[in-house]
Amino acid sequence: MHESLEPSAWVVRWAPLVARGPVLDVACGGGRHARYFMQRGIPVIAVDREAQVLPEGITFVKANLEDGSPWPFAGQRFGGIVVTNYLHRPLLPLLAESLAAGGILIYETFMAGNEKYGKPSNPNFLLRPGELLQAFGALTLLAFEQGTTGKSVVQRICVIRGDAEGVRISA
Repeated sequence: MHESLEPSAWVVRWAPLVARGPVLDVACGGGRHARYFMQRGIPVIAVDREAQVLPEGITFVKANLEDGSPWPFAGQRFGGIVVTNYLHRPLLPLLAESLAAGGILIYETFMAGNEKYGKPSNPNFLLRPGELLQAFGALTLLAFEQGTTGKSVVQRICVIRGDAEGVRISA
């Protein structure tokens, strides 16, 4: 669990590209990204396996995304999807499918090599080099980074469903 209520710098960097909601905050924890998008005036659905107390205006769904239950958002499409510090590989195709046309996926989590810095260290929870590029290769790439931050080893991606024409990227 991430203790800070400050949103990830990667999410903040790419959040302006999310033009409409709802935004799905996957494995939301304390809801730092759900709160961030709500403050931007975008409807948010936050999902986590643990009950969370989130501000009014954020729709919370309690669901264990790893127990083999059906995807709780079947048929729904999202204008944005945010995932940080979480990896459950069977969800990757579902996330891509759940992105609406023109929707933005912002993903950031740990990758192989992070075991030198602490947890997570289990390979089941660490991306392989370039894994997010492969997982979301059918979407249009806007940004990708992988490597050491000085305190962890991460992989980050921002993709859009559809054409990136007209998307203003100020990085």
